[in-house]
Amino acid sequence: MKQHNTIRAFIHRNVERQLVREYLLRETERAGFGGLSFNRTPEGTKVTLRAEQVGRVIGRRGKIIHELQRRLKNDFFLENPHLDVEEVTESRLNAQIMASRLASSLERGWFFRRAGHSTAQNVMDAGARGCLVILSGKITGARHRVEKFQQGHIKFCGETALEFMDCGFSTAVKKLGTVGCTVRIMRPGVKLPHEIMIVERADSGLPSLAEVVMIEASDEETVEEMPVLSEEPEADAEDEVDPVVEKTAGIEDQTQEEE
Repeated sequence: MKQHNTIRAFIHRNVERQLVREYLLRETERAGFGGLSFNRTPEGTKVTLRAEQVGRVIGRRGKIIHELQRRLKNDFFLENPHLDVEEVTESRLNAQIMASRLASSLERGWFFRRAGHSTAQNVMDAGARGCLVILSGKITGARHRVEKFQQGHIKFCGETALEFMDCGFSTAVKKLGTVGCTVRIMRPGVKLPHEIMIVERADSGLPSLAEVVMIEASDEETVEEMPVLSEEPEADAEDEVDPVVEKTAGIEDQTQEEE
């Protein structure tokens, strides 16, 4: 029963956080919503919102951010919520912002191939190691289909994908139907497990191989020149005679002769 309640509480908390994310995405879409993270502290729940334009989220004298905090507490029943806003330094490396821009360009009438290739190229120009753009829905025609645009190196599964890949999703509403826009970005400066960097011995402070060979050769010559000490056989314990005992035996022999 206790485990069942724990699972239910876990599911309820994640559903609640997803609803909060959707609400803040709608409210801060014009400010360039770039993601959301939750952190539970002893004082309450800390919500960190990343945005392209921080001023639009805070508002004049903090009016907008205070209203958002009040809504989070009253409508979503978060315990003492504290909303922080972080500025996105490079928007082209933020997957959520690029997905929103892609959806906006499709709604404004861009051809899907132009929008997909342009998004991937902008991400790569910003220094990313790889980018994958996926469009899914009624792109052209009456049937649903999926189009992918990939540049650079991409990981699809495993711990590497979870750790080094950022994913963003947005929806474009067109006359033909809804198109899902997914952008996945591999961050710049990522070192993959199979990448090995070879360092020269001089750069790492080690002596060169020629010096190592010379040192080993000199050590071998020194060992050969050392004199070998002759090992004398040790006398057996039975053959050894105590000098005191030997002297006493001599005195006894002399006394017997005098008698």
